[in-house]
Amino acid sequence: MISVNDFKNGLTIEVEGELWRVVEFQHVKPGKGSAFVRSKLKNLRTGAVQEKKFAAGKKVGKAQIDNKKMQYLYQDGDNYVFMDNNTYEQLSLPAEQIKDELNYLKENMTVSVIMYGSETLGLELPNTVELTVAETEPGIRGATQSSSPKPATMETGLVVQVPFFINNGDKLIINTQDGSYISRA
Repeated sequence: MISVNDFKNGLTIEVEGELWRVVEFQHVKPGKGSAFVRSKLKNLRTGAVQEKKFAAGKKVGKAQIDNKKMQYLYQDGDNYVFMDNNTYEQLSLPAEQIKDELNYLKENMTVSVIMYGSETLGLELPNTVELTVAETEPGIRGATQSSSPKPATMETGLVVQVPFFINNGDKLIINTQDGSYISRA
């Protein structure tokens, strides 16, 4: 058990039989009434985000989550196959379970597979990935980063707003948290 006063971003808890990851939290001490913790939680099974309030000092269950490093191998119909590099054991995940992560997933990429006992909950990507621009408008000579951005379609199908000097075939570093352009690779 863990007190809600000890919440941290990324902490995984068990509330009412469901697994939740703490996305945001805030300790609130109103002038009238007792203190509480306002939190934004993401359900690890459904992906739904929900806001919950907990009385200060309330205890919730801490879920034991394992992150297993695996390599993405290939797509097999609607399933995506991953392999554990140590045991060579393969795991197949359905597309609907990892639909948000598919925009950043490339073959041979190493990711963390989130496991709760023997149940697979999803993927945890690195903070940034390197993707190649598949299609964008041609760059304009003399354009700077302060110019208004243009859309670029990456090799995985993700559309990112990039500066005007980016061209087809450029390798870019993309933030996996919000899908934003960071820099050229």
